[in-house]
Amino acid sequence: MEQDNEKIYQKYYNEVFQYLFCLCHDKALAEDLTQETFICATFGINKFRNDCKMEVWLCQIAKNLLNKELKRQKKYATISMDCEIGEIGASDSLEDEFIKREKRIEVYKQIDKLNSPMKEIVYLKLTTELSFKEIGQALGKSETWSRVTYYRAKQKILENMRKEEEENEIKQ
Repeated sequence: MEQDNEKIYQKYYNEVFQYLFCLCHDKALAEDLTQETFICATFGINKFRNDCKMEVWLCQIAKNLLNKELKRQKKYATISMDCEIGEIGASDSLEDEFIKREKRIEVYKQIDKLNSPMKEIVYLKLTTELSFKEIGQALGKSETWSRVTYYRAKQKILENMRKEEEENEIKQ
């Protein structure tokens, strides 16, 4: 059983950590809660019903622990602007790298403005390889709900970015 726990830890540590880090923007807290997530999972493995993927179950535990910690601290989670959607290619020029980084930062600023369910779905989609069905299960909703909410979140982000771009053009 101990070997199974170690395999689960090694396989899902990064996904759980990235998910928590994107939700709380606090590396130390994300590391602590990731460890606590696996401790809880070890003691609660008999509650795992195999009706969803292991990473869905672990992310749900992680989210619950984060919410409990934030309530305890009476703080609100902030979204990390340092999370990367993708790596910058080695062939990109310095100017291209700068532009891509600025666009990523702007996207994360827009994600931060979304309401809680939209924000969670976007970060689950960006930080894990979960399907919409699995995301829906993690949030206690349907696959259709998670797809529609993700689509609406993307539309809202694009709309807000267009508005801000137009406002900046008018100011100049």
